[in-house]
Amino acid sequence: MFCDPFCAGVTNLRQIEENAKNATKGKYPIYNLGFGYDVDYAFLERIATENNGVARRIFDDSDAALQLQGFYDEVANPLLTEVELDYKENGISDLTQNSFKHYYDGSEIAVAGRITDNDLNSITAEVKAQGALNEVTYTEQADVEETTKALEEQQYIFGEYIEKLWAYLTIQQLLEACAVVEGDEKENITAKALELSLKYKFVTPLTSMVVTKPEGNKVKEAIADKPTEGTDIVIRKLIYLTFNGLGQGWDSTGSDQRLPEAQEAKNPDPHFMIAVPQKKDALCFNINEEPGVVLNLIRDPVTGVTVNGQLIGDKKSINNVKPQNTYFGKFGITSMNQSVRLEITTQNIILQNGIKRRVFSWFHEVGLQHSGLTLIIKRKQSVEVSMDNGAKFIVVLHQVWKHPVHQDFLGFYMMDSHRLSKQTHGLLGQFFHPIDFDILEVHSGSDPEKTDATIIVKNNQLTVTRWPY
Repeated sequence: MFCDPFCAGVTNLRQIEENAKNATKGKYPIYNLGFGYDVDYAFLERIATENNGVARRIFDDSDAALQLQGFYDEVANPLLTEVELDYKENGISDLTQNSFKHYYDGSEIAVAGRITDNDLNSITAEVKAQGALNEVTYTEQADVEETTKALEEQQYIFGEYIEKLWAYLTIQQLLEACAVVEGDEKENITAKALELSLKYKFVTPLTSMVVTKPEGNKVKEAIADKPTEGTDIVIRKLIYLTFNGLGQGWDSTGSDQRLPEAQEAKNPDPHFMIAVPQKKDALCFNINEEPGVVLNLIRDPVTGVTVNGQLIGDKKSINNVKPQNTYFGKFGITSMNQSVRLEITTQNIILQNGIKRRVFSWFHEVGLQHSGLTLIIKRKQSVEVSMDNGAKFIVVLHQVWKHPVHQDFLGFYMMDSHRLSKQTHGLLGQFFHPIDFDILEVHSGSDPEKTDATIIVKNNQLTVTRWPY
């Protein structure tokens, strides 16, 4: 839909809204595109919301054709209409939107709510929708205790955030409702959205964030940098630890047990490489975990930036040798302060802001700005992510082209971390602060070309082997 207030015909915005409603009669969605910033985008969003459609802004500084193609891919294939999710239990309240006009191919529907009955054993969700030929019904039952236990044992890609997701969805829906109501109703909805935004610390059009430097900064930094239980687990799970500043390195298992020579030869590359400029060296290490495990790479409670990575394994093991090689197959990047979420897999890139979701494939060439985040996708190569808080990452796609054992995987590179806070932790985040280590007791090893030693880093003592690199 194109609206120009200077064109001939109806120019009154209220009348345009009324005409649109009368024309569709609730049967057809209206999709609006706003080109650049010289457009009444709030008006376009209002018409789209009132008529079960969506509005998108086409940015001037990016390829318009690619953005239009992405928008078309988003809405071109509606699979279901009149989708409703119903929960029969009485112990559930404060549901977010559970009725949707359309469900598109490649999209997802998220419904959240509160469990008010602590004695509730299970939750039953009934889904009803209209397909192309007939009505579709589906029922799913989940055991509350088992689900809670499973989520605690296997951390979700974005961590424990279900309550904040509920709050975020609720806030987004309240803000959308504000666009189509007036008077006291608008004030009441705005007040509720503001209350939730402040309670759950979301930056919205109703709130702002002020960051101040705490007093006694040296003491604060020392406390923040102290490892605590459950964080910085990398030191206790090292497989390889190499120092290659002078063309040599240290190889450590964290114990006296040596890795098989065949495994070292077949998979010498570590998962992580950390530059240590003050030592003119680098830390290199691997994590011995199973496929499917989620690792927290970066977590900054001040800026709200979190990066998690999920491991994948080979298609099959070679001669049943364990453990099998693992790689990163999925990254989840969130900025809670900017309310955006990015999921990158070897198949696609998903950008989500509440219930608004955009999906790109690795065949796209995309550049866009969205809610304080700049995203640049280079076709079949990499995704560059820049955030207003100063964090900048690059995720690289590594393709193996029909290999009988290995599969495509992702690489993660931190390009700029200088504006992340001193409280940043995680497998990578802990190394954003200056670190120190000492090499002791250097002596001849079992291999004449290598020497053994002891390394002390972050109050942890490890056995290491120096090897040519």
